[in-house]
Amino acid sequence: MLRLFTDFDGPIVDVSERYYRVYQFCLEETRRPNQSVRELSKAEFWQLKRSRVPEKQIALNSGLDEAQAIEFSQLRRQTVHTEQYFQYDTLVPGAVDALLKVQQAGIDLAVMTMRRVWELDYAFQKFQLDRFFPENRCYCLSNDYVKTRDIDDKPLLMARALKELPAVADSWMVGDTEADITAGKKHGIKAIAVESGIRDRAQLELYQPDLIVRDLSTAVDLILEAKLIEPQPLYIG
Repeated sequence: MLRLFTDFDGPIVDVSERYYRVYQFCLEETRRPNQSVRELSKAEFWQLKRSRVPEKQIALNSGLDEAQAIEFSQLRRQTVHTEQYFQYDTLVPGAVDALLKVQQAGIDLAVMTMRRVWELDYAFQKFQLDRFFPENRCYCLSNDYVKTRDIDDKPLLMARALKELPAVADSWMVGDTEADITAGKKHGIKAIAVESGIRDRAQLELYQPDLIVRDLSTAVDLILEAKLIEPQPLYIG
């Protein structure tokens, strides 16, 4: 039996529109009346996010001053995970087909995400994804969980999953951030990074995943073709 752990945002769901709408809202709320600002295009904004440019710097790049940039960053943190903005999330192209392939191949499939229970439930209902992930294969944060850093919290989720789930012959972790790579590597699970999420290739490379691929579909195809058994080049897809 093989198991695939997949992150949710990045491999399955595209959050770029939600993040951009929140950016637009925070910029408008923070600017002074008649203040000239430069609203970044979505492509410009997302490129900055993917290369881990801090929120404060994004605000400065948009024409806000130092004090406003701090206010912008605080407002963004308060807003980005509020329910009214989750409607802007969309499915990553090919993600559902990839999940179907995994399911049909008899691979044990689990989701591991920094979303809270209500946030995951919302997306499951919106995109009808609960058919892939029974409750005992969903690893997320409780609604009252006090977050520290994803790179610290996600390995804790992985430790819990490995303690609770039946043993399997082999496992993979697919995700789009350093937290996913760290969670896999810390527990001896091959980490496959995807470029369809909130980190660009250069950022993913820093954490040395076993593979970097374009998206979940590419990762699943490699797993199904058993190409991960032999050493592979880092850059595929």
